[in-house]
Amino acid sequence: MQTTRSGKAPAASRAISTARRARGSGVFESLRDMAIAYQLKPGERLSEIELAQRLGVSRTPVREALARLVTDGFLLPASRGFMRRPLDVQESLDLYEARAAVESACVALAIQRATDEEIAQAKAYLASSRQVAPGTSVERLVELDEGFHLLIADMARNQELRRMLVTLNERIRFIRWIDMESIGRNATQKEHLQILKALQARDVAAAQQELGDHIGRRRDQIVEAITKGLARIYLPDDAQD
Repeated sequence: MQTTRSGKAPAASRAISTARRARGSGVFESLRDMAIAYQLKPGERLSEIELAQRLGVSRTPVREALARLVTDGFLLPASRGFMRRPLDVQESLDLYEARAAVESACVALAIQRATDEEIAQAKAYLASSRQVAPGTSVERLVELDEGFHLLIADMARNQELRRMLVTLNERIRFIRWIDMESIGRNATQKEHLQILKALQARDVAAAQQELGDHIGRRRDQIVEAITKGLARIYLPDDAQD
């Protein structure tokens, strides 16, 4: 790349570089969303050419995005390419166990570090999320659920724990969509309220117990959720009725 006397790349080159980064980020986000929703089927070998054509981009940003998705745990390297990780019971159990450990650490730190104002904001968030209209999509309900748990991570003031939680949330989101259809919103809302009460009381043991029970209940339903999830992936909607 040419540079000016000041050592900086010309404005046109910088603009091209910025555009490439933005395009690469968009490709990664699109492929990550496809992986989360299992539009890339479990065990499916992925074609860079087909994905590039589907997204209307060159193969380079697709290849880079697929490599990142391996690092993030969505894909596996395969001969001459990549494949979507299987929807596996043991792996899902491990992910929920990891989530419980991360969130337990978050709530303990939040109890030490959160201000009363932040806890009040979390209560307001919870009250607001209870007012969602009937018929709200499970995708939106899970988003609200994740938002509550991320508020606790924010109060912990540990960006590495928060980053790990975001990644774990992404990897179990499909299972949580299926699970939300079965359990509905009321059960999770009541459990969130108990977690928040323990946090407000600055009771670490109680908060961790409530949080562990909350995540544990979802973990116990993984086999059923995966069974339903696989049916959702492989069978058309009318075949499931």
